[in-house]
Amino acid sequence: MASGRRPEHQAPPEIFYNEDEAQKYTSNSRMIEIQQQLSTRAIELLALPKDLPCFVLDIGCGSGLSGECLTDEGHMWVGVDISSHMLDVAIERECEGDLILADMGEGMAFRPGTFDGAISISALQWLCNADKKYHSPPKRLYKFFSTLYASLSRGSRAVFQLYPENSAQLELITKQAMKAGFTGGLVVDFPNSTKAKKMFLCLFTGGGTQQLPQGLGTEVATAQQHHVAYSDTRERIRQARGKPLKKSRDWIQEKKDRRRRQGREVRVDSRYTGRKRKSKF
Repeated sequence: MASGRRPEHQAPPEIFYNEDEAQKYTSNSRMIEIQQQLSTRAIELLALPKDLPCFVLDIGCGSGLSGECLTDEGHMWVGVDISSHMLDVAIERECEGDLILADMGEGMAFRPGTFDGAISISALQWLCNADKKYHSPPKRLYKFFSTLYASLSRGSRAVFQLYPENSAQLELITKQAMKAGFTGGLVVDFPNSTKAKKMFLCLFTGGGTQQLPQGLGTEVATAQQHHVAYSDTRERIRQARGKPLKKSRDWIQEKKDRRRRQGREVRVDSRYTGRKRKSKF
């Protein structure tokens, strides 16, 4: 991405993500698809226990697309974002997580050990910019990472999908994360592809030896492609057995039942629930 087109160079996040920009996350199908793919990969890198609901923090949750992926996996979540317009869209979309309007550069104000993991999609690089005179990127990054470290349970992970502008920016982010107590490193998917290349900062909070995950599209990953759930369709289908397919009648019914248990208003069931509409009347 050329520096002149980078969103963080155009305006602070609370201004850039205005009402018009926020609406793109409900109307632009391509944007939604990309966000869901990145979120799915980030959740995979979290390596949460299977068939065990976890409590996850979604940093820079925006319109709740990544949170929906967490919900589909059976997890509970809390989303934090600096843009009120993006959170309004998340409310309109009836996301099931709790939403908080906050600046992550001011720290994560949660009790120690609250979360079983944290994810962040396309948000971390915003902290490398000084949008106000009193902003110091190194200090804001350290404040963020140190408070995040405290809010995570020991042995958990935090996974950040990010778009660093250059190697110096990436080094700054990594340095402050390690200074705050994290271990881990960078996972790069498809490093030899210009379009498909994606970076994930995978951080560990201790609690035993943890091995850095293998990036997709590398020589080792290519040789083992049939063992990677994210890249192999048959493996994903095998793991999904026992769970209703997304958007199916059973999936919709399960979601409605979950929302009823939460005390939320849900439309009455009918014979049309989950029925696919015809393309033409």
